[in-house]
Amino acid sequence: MNDMNSESNQIENDFNGALSKYKTGVDLNEVAIDFQKIINQIPNHFAAWTCLAWLNLLMRKNEDALKFARQAVKLNGQDPQARMNLVLALLATKNKGVREHIEIIKRMKIIMPELNEELNESIEDGFARYPDWPELNKVKTWLD
Repeated sequence: MNDMNSESNQIENDFNGALSKYKTGVDLNEVAIDFQKIINQIPNHFAAWTCLAWLNLLMRKNEDALKFARQAVKLNGQDPQARMNLVLALLATKNKGVREHIEIIKRMKIIMPELNEELNESIEDGFARYPDWPELNKVKTWLD
């Protein structure tokens, strides 16, 4: 049992380290590799899938982002960031299904108003890193 706890703690440390790298502006490819390593160790780590989708969207690797976002939503359909990433990837790859996910995010925001701040911070971060992001402009308008 102790080995499992220490492995879990190590993964959490790795996740937080990757997040810190992202926040301090380390190259997105390097950060993506860190999240990929976490997924390789724990394939159902939905937060790592969510982060990997976001990073790929920022790097304009939209097909990869779509694959990662779908997996994140499959693992945790209650995470609004995962759904927002999926919407962005669907738009960027010109796929259908956007409206359904926007409606789910809107319902989540009504049920849990604290999500507004979290999503707004994410949107601001997106524009800071990818100014004039066309898909994010649409999502922001739909969610306001």
